[in-house]
Amino acid sequence: MSLLSIILLGIVEGLTEFIPVSSTGHLVLAGELLGAAAGSETFDIVIQLGAILAVVVVYWRRFMEVLAGMIAGKPSAWRFVRNILLGFLPSAVVGALAYSAIKIMLGSPILVAMALILGGIAILVIERMIKEPTTHSVDTMNWKVALGVGFVQCLSMIPGVSRSGATIMGGLLMKVERRTAAEYSFFLAIPTMMGATALALWKARDALGDTQMSAIAIGFVVSFLVAIVVIRWFLTIVTKHGFAPFAWYRIVVGSAALIWLSLR
Repeated sequence: MSLLSIILLGIVEGLTEFIPVSSTGHLVLAGELLGAAAGSETFDIVIQLGAILAVVVVYWRRFMEVLAGMIAGKPSAWRFVRNILLGFLPSAVVGALAYSAIKIMLGSPILVAMALILGGIAILVIERMIKEPTTHSVDTMNWKVALGVGFVQCLSMIPGVSRSGATIMGGLLMKVERRTAAEYSFFLAIPTMMGATALALWKARDALGDTQMSAIAIGFVVSFLVAIVVIRWFLTIVTKHGFAPFAWYRIVVGSAALIWLSLR
């Protein structure tokens, strides 16, 4: 990969990881645009961890409060951790079992384009179905809701579906307030992407050399820096305008990609 390609893919990852448009899908399509050798499945997965690190930086006070609460034996802090672990559990099991199938799907840009379109339509429909929320924070979330969102997150293993989109929409359907659903998606990304990264690096351990690791390191840093800005911006947009703008974006990009892929 050229340095420009690495930086561009890092920017794409940082911009799209936390908004419901599918970072993996965008990386697959960006790889097609930049050339077949522009990226790899391992590169695409590992640089997502850079964006996830941005969550730790932005919410470090929240995490320190949870840690202090756990030490002090506060039930709210332990419920917070419980809900993150419950949301992570289904994807950990399914991801480990379906790793080979997921890698095959990552090589299908047409599947990504179709998933973008269908996901956009799903968001528009769900936006109209939203009822009065009953959950207003992660630490007051019912364990059944946390586990339910975890199962919905498994849909995001299909490239183009969007991990954040699946978890946020799943939360909304389970009467989780918008901002809380978005923040839960952020927090849930930490163990999910750490697990995915560890698995990807282990599977590709014999193929990784200094050049590949250097590319991953650069993409990691770029995605981290961009994601810090995106997290704050995303919460502002969601609070004011909901998720419909992202749904229409998905439909437009997915349709354009499908046309381009069909004609090339």
